[in-house]
Amino acid sequence: MILLGLNIDHAATLRQARYRSAGATHGGNIEPDPVEIAFRCEKAGADGITVHLREDRRHMQEDDVLRLGAHPGTRLNLEMACTPAMTEFALKLKPHSVCLVPESREEITTEGGLDVVKHRAKVARVTDAMNAAGIKTSLFIDPEPEQIALSAELHAPWIELHTGAYANAYYGPGRAAEFARLVAGAKQAHALGLVVNAGHGINYVNVAEVRTIPHLHELNIGHSVISLALFTGIDEAVRTMKALMNG
Repeated sequence: MILLGLNIDHAATLRQARYRSAGATHGGNIEPDPVEIAFRCEKAGADGITVHLREDRRHMQEDDVLRLGAHPGTRLNLEMACTPAMTEFALKLKPHSVCLVPESREEITTEGGLDVVKHRAKVARVTDAMNAAGIKTSLFIDPEPEQIALSAELHAPWIELHTGAYANAYYGPGRAAEFARLVAGAKQAHALGLVVNAGHGINYVNVAEVRTIPHLHELNIGHSVISLALFTGIDEAVRTMKALMNG
């Protein structure tokens, strides 16, 4: 069964739109509380919670992540940039896993995979630190052979294939080629002993094809689930996605 990692960043985006300068992240009239939403997602069937603590703190705040990390029942996956500050934070937090991602203040959301080849030394330092601490490391990469091969060489136990290019091409002529890249990448990664996750731009339509990518362990999905929750509630949105992921 493919696991669902529920990214709750955009629940925090909604809170920050109104309460960015409130001086607190929850309590009183501050809403919504992304941590409470995370607990609802877990009860509805999410297998883990994913959050991205960005440098500019545009959505999730340190207090949110610390509260999630302190909850023993939550399987927390921390998306993070390869910086000394985030490495220090992750080693103190000790989440179940971290996913190393590129980060730019100009982007609306993560727009591409981490270039492990270009940033080999930096990625290696963070991966080694996490491995030593017993924290599983995933590298968020494009489905390119050299990126996958180096991920295995750096002893990252997991990769997360960036499905954004496929999602963007879904209704265009490039869809088949992008999907073929994902399939080939998953097969290569599996052959190298890597656990294969995938994420970015997955929704209630394209998940029917995404789920057929071989060797998938987990899908990390956020925006589409939070969007549907505006109509159905978070519980039904999570249950529907989990069912579609696993037929």
